[in-house]
Amino acid sequence: MNYNKSDLEINPDVVILEIRAGTGGDEAGLFANDLYRMYSRYAEKSHWHKEEIKTLTAEFRGPNAYNLLKNESGVHRVQRIPTTESSGRIHTSTATVAVLPKIKKIDIEIKPDDLEWEFYRAGGHGGQNVNKVSTAVRLTHKPTRITIECQEERFQGKNRERALEMLRGKLFALMQEQQVKDISDLRSNQIGSAERSEKIRTYNFPQDRVTDHRINKNWHNIEGIMNGQIDKILETCSTI
Repeated sequence: MNYNKSDLEINPDVVILEIRAGTGGDEAGLFANDLYRMYSRYAEKSHWHKEEIKTLTAEFRGPNAYNLLKNESGVHRVQRIPTTESSGRIHTSTATVAVLPKIKKIDIEIKPDDLEWEFYRAGGHGGQNVNKVSTAVRLTHKPTRITIECQEERFQGKNRERALEMLRGKLFALMQEQQVKDISDLRSNQIGSAERSEKIRTYNFPQDRVTDHRINKNWHNIEGIMNGQIDKILETCSTI
């Protein structure tokens, strides 16, 4: 599978955001939810349309959405005292943020034999059709072990389409990151982990400070930031 930049057309107004808990146990899961809420509240404040794909994964549509969020990809670290910590000790946890483009035109051929499909019943809201029929989809790209899950659509076919769309976006993002032109050249050991040292940003609650380590810049008012007041951060980091 080869691609040329001339074959690509990215929709700048559509972005898929995927957040996963990293190291830190239960606190990492809470932080992942906090980040998802932060981006969701920013999107709501910006009058963007949000469409959930699965837990902590959503598609956002709004003016220049992809260009504003594309540099949010990476490991985000939090330092704070969990509510369950009786001794007042600061814990450090991480969550990973993946930002995927919506590609209008791309010559990326994914071999059917490289795909592993699983179908299961989705839980939660959605009505009887969602809960009683195996509409949810789990797609694994065997060469890279990338796994995509989609369960918000009411029909299996729609979830299959969305999963393939997300896979293409994730493969494209990885190929750009690793500067390769073929899927077979992707280095799976560099696809990323959530180790504490691999961070792009730290949210330090005791010091009321958010630090982006790529540009060594700080912002304060962490409570406002976690409630979606990230305009200045996104505008500054969009030029990285």
